[in-house]
Amino acid sequence: MRLKMIISVLLFLIAVGSAQAEIPWTFQPLPAQPPIPTDNPQTDAKIELGKQLFFDPRLSITGTHSCNSCHNLAAGGEDGLAQPVGVYGNKGRRSTLTLWNAAYHTIYNWDGSSKTLEKQALQHILDKNVMGMPDSKALLKRINSIDGYRLQFAAVFAGEGLSATTIAKAIASFERTLVTGNSPFDRFLKGDEQAISDREQRGFQKFIDVRCASCHFWVNLAGPNPGLALQQGEGFYELFPNYPGTDYEKRYGLADDIGRYDFSRVKTDTRMWRVPSLRNIAITAPYFHNGAVKTLDEAVRVMAKTQLNRELTDHQVGDIVAFLKTLTGEFPQITLPHLPATPNRTVITGHAE
Repeated sequence: MRLKMIISVLLFLIAVGSAQAEIPWTFQPLPAQPPIPTDNPQTDAKIELGKQLFFDPRLSITGTHSCNSCHNLAAGGEDGLAQPVGVYGNKGRRSTLTLWNAAYHTIYNWDGSSKTLEKQALQHILDKNVMGMPDSKALLKRINSIDGYRLQFAAVFAGEGLSATTIAKAIASFERTLVTGNSPFDRFLKGDEQAISDREQRGFQKFIDVRCASCHFWVNLAGPNPGLALQQGEGFYELFPNYPGTDYEKRYGLADDIGRYDFSRVKTDTRMWRVPSLRNIAITAPYFHNGAVKTLDEAVRVMAKTQLNRELTDHQVGDIVAFLKTLTGEFPQITLPHLPATPNRTVITGHAE
């Protein structure tokens, strides 16, 4: 049996024994701060530097795309597209995952191909379909040509200086501040029974009864966060579709992508996917790895049938959707940073027109 299955089954069976009487312990409020790696401690200066880099389109080969282009922090932390559009109009294969609360995951990307936020950030800067920097050398040349960045890296990373590693560390440090806590569901978990309505509570119970909670549990409703059963870099995956051959699978092309196998080349990883967070799910359409499903109620129907072989009534779907809407948290105020300038010159040169 897979590690994922062992973890989810054990946790779920322990939790649901008295589900009607109390909230299962497998649901916990979002902590104010995510796990911080020992090799990249948070500092205000590092976070501010990472924020500048996150919003700076000069990290892309064309000078047109920043991290925020696909992970729009003025909205749901993604782009609202079925396929993200990178430099030169190149399209990515899979829909953009939100960066809000991403620091509570143990693995990154739909296929788990990045083990840390640092690796995820650098991976996308160097991806030809995203930000398009051909290699770390080109990235360092670009950033080193901007006096303000060169001075900041010397100060913030004293002894390390400017490198692809420290660029990724700075961006990841900022991303670890992207936390949307105090959702109605968080307040409910903390004991405020009036934080969510009777219908939303009924939807929560249905969410458990249907067994959505066998995968979507713990603080990010995406399985264990680092330190609980899994360490950073260890994945929590699910087979999707779990019940093949449904009309939904055909209609939305859900099995056309072979999932994690495309990265790992391990046969048992075929159509295995990292379990995504359900936090802020009501504002992050479209849904699934291919972005084929446009509405949340349809996504609930698809999941019930393809994963659990259940047909839900409109009333049941409505209750579950009502619960899912309680997972939208409070978004911190983010002011746009002032980026270091290059007076009277441009650093965007040498890319194909």
